[in-house]
Amino acid sequence: MKRKRKNTLKGFLFVLPFLIGFFLFFIIPFFWSVQLSFTKGAGGTIFAGMENYISVFQSKAFRLSAYNTFRFMLIGVPLLMAFAFFIALVLYRKFYGVSLFRSVFLYPLVVPIAALVLVVNAFFSKDGIINQLYSFMGIPVKDWLNSEAAFGILIFLYIWKYCGYNIVLFLAGLNSIPEDFFQAAQLEGARRGQMIRRIIMPLLVPNFFFVFVISVVNSFKCFREAYLIGGNNPHKSIYMLQHFMNNNFQNLNYQRLSVAAIFVFFIISLLVLLLFLLKNRQGRIEM
Repeated sequence: MKRKRKNTLKGFLFVLPFLIGFFLFFIIPFFWSVQLSFTKGAGGTIFAGMENYISVFQSKAFRLSAYNTFRFMLIGVPLLMAFAFFIALVLYRKFYGVSLFRSVFLYPLVVPIAALVLVVNAFFSKDGIINQLYSFMGIPVKDWLNSEAAFGILIFLYIWKYCGYNIVLFLAGLNSIPEDFFQAAQLEGARRGQMIRRIIMPLLVPNFFFVFVISVVNSFKCFREAYLIGGNNPHKSIYMLQHFMNNNFQNLNYQRLSVAAIFVFFIISLLVLLLFLLKNRQGRIEM
C-alpha cells in the first residue's frame, strides 16, 4: 500500500507541469472569455447580458464568416478523408518504391506555410504563371486570389497539407487488420471491392471516427493559409471565423472576440458529441 501511494505521488508530480500549463493557458482563459462575453466597456466591468451575443449573431461579417467556415468544413473534410483513404489503400499494397511514396505524402507536414503560400502566389497572382499562360494563349486573365477561385485554392491547400497525416492514420488501421481475414476472403472468391466493403471499412470505423475529428479540427487551422493569401480582408469566399476573431482582436473588441470563440468551441464540442453518440449505437469506441 505504501509503495502504491509512492508511485501515485510520483505519477502526479510528473503530470503536475502539464496540469499547471493546462489550467494557465486553457481553463483560466476559457472562463475569462465566458465572463468577457457577458460584459461591455473597457476591462469588461459592466454586465451586458446577452447583448454581445445578439450583436455578433446579427453581424453580417460574422454570418459570412460562419457560412464560409462551415462550407469549407463540409466540402474539405469529406474530400480529404476520401482522398487519404484511397491513397492509403494504394500504399497498403506491396509494390516497388512504396516506402518512398509513403514518405512523399508526409513532406507537406514539414513544409513551412509561408513557403507554400509563396508558391501559390507565384502560380495564381495577377502576374503569376497561370495568367501568363492564359495571356500567351489569348485567354482573358483572372485574379484568382481575389475571386471565388480562392475558395477552391484554399481547399486544395488544406487537402495537400493534411492528407499525409490522415494517410498514416489509415495505414495504421489497415496494418492492424489480421491478414487471415483477407486470405479467407480470397479463398471464398471475394473481389477487392468486396473486401474493402465487407472487411476493411467495418473494421476501420474507429479510425474513420478519429480521422474525421482530427480533420475537422485541422479545418479550423487553415486560417494561416487564408490569412497569408488574402490578409485581414481577403475575398469574401475565404473570410473565415478566424478572420472575424482576428479583426476583433486587432480592434481590441475582446467581447465580440470571446463570443465568436465560444461559438466555435460549442460547435466543435457538439459535433464531436453527436459523433460519439452515433458511433456508440454501433458499439464501443476504441482509440
